[in-house]
Amino acid sequence: MTTPPRSWLFIPGDSERKLAKARATGAHALIIDLEDAVTAERKQAGRDLTGAWLREASAPEIDQPVWVRINAVETGLWRDDLAAIMAGAPHGIMVPKAEGPDQIAAIGEHLDTLERVHGLPPGQTRILPLVSETARAAVTIPAYVSARLPRLAGLTWGAEDLGAAIGVTRKRDDHGRWTDAFRLVRAQTLLVAHALGVWAIDTLHADFRDDAGLALVASHAAADGFAGMLAIHPGQVPVINRAFAPDEAALAEARAIVAAFAANPGVGALQIDGKMIDQPHLRAARALLALDQVAVAAGSGLAG
Repeated sequence: MTTPPRSWLFIPGDSERKLAKARATGAHALIIDLEDAVTAERKQAGRDLTGAWLREASAPEIDQPVWVRINAVETGLWRDDLAAIMAGAPHGIMVPKAEGPDQIAAIGEHLDTLERVHGLPPGQTRILPLVSETARAAVTIPAYVSARLPRLAGLTWGAEDLGAAIGVTRKRDDHGRWTDAFRLVRAQTLLVAHALGVWAIDTLHADFRDDAGLALVASHAAADGFAGMLAIHPGQVPVINRAFAPDEAALAEARAIVAAFAANPGVGALQIDGKMIDQPHLRAARALLALDQVAVAAGSGLAG
């Protein structure tokens, strides 16, 4: 699995103006949206515009993956969405209101056919399901652990649709913490993604004017083990990128841990500054340094 993008920015698939600006947002990944951002009467216009943009905007030298959020399977619109966009070879497909691994497997089989039709490498198109947007979807999250889904790139979740589906009047408590149903979904998304070795992507912060609140929740997401976060406005991108970037203090500590074990080969545990450090600390330190190296190599355009 390649290093995950930190920021995932939604772009309306029927807006020529916003598509024209998408590459310059600094987002590590773009999600061209054919679902919620596009009204029913604009669906075909969105498909046509997105398909044309994908064919024109793709360039091998641009290290900014483009995903497309198709319409939910239950709408019956998703096949038309895929038919319109696959010639443009999107990096992956985001599946909203995904109601379990069987649904993802069925989409994967359809992608098998479309990749052959368009001469794309088999299995190239990855899938990122939104696993929580209905109550039925939310209770299927653990089932992904035992499913065989070779296209699965990660798991992400959404609070807005789930809240509407179950009729909540609040999603966070008086202290700003997710209430129980949302905490359960978030924790399962995180744990199942890690169990599968795929990306765990946290949900968006709905108030795009609240930079301070976004910085807090994004820093919590990074500290909790998420690899990245969804964004609904370009202004959120730099905040998310900073929150998920390794800070210098953490990098310095990681370098010290790696150096200490290198100087003491064969030792399972040792002390650094009065703290006991063992093999899990070493693995975490190496992973952090590898992530930093990839971010540096990506250059300032995507490092955020």
